[in-house]
Amino acid sequence: MPRTSGIVLALAASGWLWTSDLRAQAPPPAKAEATQDAKKPEPSKTPTEAKPEPPKPPADPIDRIKEEGDKRSQVMATLSYLTDVIGPRLTGSPNLKRANEWTRDALAKWGLENAHLEAWGPFGKGWTLKRFSAQVIEPQCIPLIAVPKAWSPSIEGTLTAEVVYFDAKTEADFEKYKGKLKGAVVLTSAPPEVLARFDPLASRRTDKELLDLADAPEPGGRRGRTFDPKLRAQMELASKKTKFLADEGAALLIDPSRTGDGGTLFVQSASVPGSPPPLPPSEGSPDAARTPPPRRISPWDKDAPKIIPQLVMAKEHYNRLVRMIQQGEKIKVAVDLAVEFHGDDLNAYNTVAELPGTDRKDEIVMLGGHIDSWHGGVGATDNAAGVAVAMEAMRILKALDLKPRRTVRIGLWSGEEQGLHGSRAYVSEHFRKVPEDRGGAASEDVAPQENVASKPEYDKFSAYYNLDNGTGKIRGVYLQGNEAARPIFRKWLQPFRAMGATTLTSSNTGGTDHLSFDGVGLPGFQFIQDEVEYGTRTHHSNMDVYDRAQADDLKQAAVIMAAFVYNTAMLDEKLPRKPIPPRANPAVRAAALDAPTQ
Repeated sequence: MPRTSGIVLALAASGWLWTSDLRAQAPPPAKAEATQDAKKPEPSKTPTEAKPEPPKPPADPIDRIKEEGDKRSQVMATLSYLTDVIGPRLTGSPNLKRANEWTRDALAKWGLENAHLEAWGPFGKGWTLKRFSAQVIEPQCIPLIAVPKAWSPSIEGTLTAEVVYFDAKTEADFEKYKGKLKGAVVLTSAPPEVLARFDPLASRRTDKELLDLADAPEPGGRRGRTFDPKLRAQMELASKKTKFLADEGAALLIDPSRTGDGGTLFVQSASVPGSPPPLPPSEGSPDAARTPPPRRISPWDKDAPKIIPQLVMAKEHYNRLVRMIQQGEKIKVAVDLAVEFHGDDLNAYNTVAELPGTDRKDEIVMLGGHIDSWHGGVGATDNAAGVAVAMEAMRILKALDLKPRRTVRIGLWSGEEQGLHGSRAYVSEHFRKVPEDRGGAASEDVAPQENVASKPEYDKFSAYYNLDNGTGKIRGVYLQGNEAARPIFRKWLQPFRAMGATTLTSSNTGGTDHLSFDGVGLPGFQFIQDEVEYGTRTHHSNMDVYDRAQADDLKQAAVIMAAFVYNTAMLDEKLPRKPIPPRANPAVRAAALDAPTQ
C-alpha cells in the first residue's frame, strides 16, 4: 500500500491521533499551562503554509502563442474530423464540398469573420468510390491489395476474367497480342523490383541537410522541367499502351504501384486512351519559344471519352501474378467495382475566412494549404495536416485576441492535386492574373509578368505562408529567392530555436500553392519540414491516414505559423517583394505527372 497510509495507521495505533483529536476539542489551556505547551501552538494559531500564487500568463505575444498552442491545441481534433469522419476529399466530390462547408463553419464558430466558400471552375466531374473488391479465384484464392484509380468507371456486375501479362517492351511487341485481349484483365507493365529496406522509413532532416539548405545559392533563372530521353520514351510508350489496350477491348487494366512496398501503394488518376503524355516538346532549349504539346484530356473533363476501368496493385501481389503466368498458370480474378460520377455542379470551392485587422485592416496577410486529397487513403499528411495547422494558427490568434494590425485571411484551396487550380483561380480573381503555362496547365516555373493589370488588393498584400509537405515539424523557411526577407525571418525564428526551426534557404521549392502567389510577384513561402514518412509511406498512398500524423510536430507547426502570420501583420511596412524579372519565353511543363506505369 502507499507509504503515507502506513504512517497514518502507525500513528493511530500509538494513540497520537486520538490525543491530538481530543486536544483540538479541549478548551484553551490555563495560563499556568501556557508555558508548558508553548512549543505546541494551538491548532487555531498554527501558521498555515502560504499557497503559491498561480503563475502569471505570459505577456509577450509570441510566448502567449506558444502557450496556447501547447496547452489548448485542437489541431488533432480538427485533423481527425477531416480524415476519420469526412475521409478522402477528391476535387469535385461531395466529400470535398462537405470538407469546405465544415471548415467554414468551424472557423466561424471560433469567431473568425467573413467565413465563406468561393467557387472556381468549371473543374469537371466529381467521382466517388462506392464499392470495390479484388481477388484471384483460380487456381486458388488470393486476396489482392489494390485500389481503383480516380475517375475509373464502374464494372457492370462482378468481372470474372482471365489475367494476361502484357509483356511489351517496344511498340513492335504489341503485334503478338492483337486479338487476344478482349474481355481480359491485363497486367500492363514489367514487374518492379522490390528491395529490402535497410534504412528507416521515417526520417528527420539532419544537421548536414539543413546546413546544405542554408548554404544553397540563390536560384537561377526559371526553367521548365526537362526529361531524360529514357524517361521520355517510357512515358510515350505507356501512353501508346493504354490506347492499344483500349482498342483491343481489354476489360480491366492493372498497374503495379510506382513506389512503396509492404502493402503500401501509391495511386492517382486514371489515364485517358490517346491523350498525350505530360511532356514538354523534345526540341529546343529550355528558354526558347516552342510549340506546346496538344492539350491533355483529363478523366474528370465533362466530355472525357469512355475509358477502361483501371487499378493500382501492391508490388508484391502484382509480381506474384506475373511470375505465376510466366510459369504457365492460368489465373482468373473476380473484381467488383462500383463508382459514382457527379456532374450537377462542375465547380469546385475554396474555403476563406478572416481575422480583421485594426489600423491597417485594408492590408492582407494570408496563410493556408490545400484541402483536396487523393482517394487511396484519407489525405491526412497530404494535406489535412496543413489545413489543420493553418486552422489552428487562426484559432490561436483569435483565442488570444491579439488584435493584428493587418487583416489575417486563411485560404483552404481545392484542385491543388490537379494543378494548383483553386489557389491560381483565387490569386487571379483577387490580385493579378496568374501566368498560363504554355501547355494549359498550372505552372511552377513561369516568371511573373510585368505590365499585367493588378486588382486593388495586389498593392495591399503582404505575404502568404503555406504548409503542404506532410506531418513533419517546421525546420525553417524556403525564401523563394526573396533575400530581403532573410533578416526579418531570422529574427522571427529566434524564439523557436529550441523547437528545431532555425534554417533559412534561398532555394525555391515547388509543387504547391505558394507558387500561385509567387507567380504574380507576391511574397509566397513554403515552410521547410521534416520528411518523416512522406515520400516512403504516405504521399498519395493508401496509408495516408490519421495514425501516420505526428501530434507534437503539428502543434509546433501551428505555433510557428501563427507567430509568422502575427509578426507579418504587425510590421510597420509590408513584407519586401523580390524584383519581377523580364518576361521570358517559358518552357512548357506539366503540373502533375503520372508515372509511366499509371
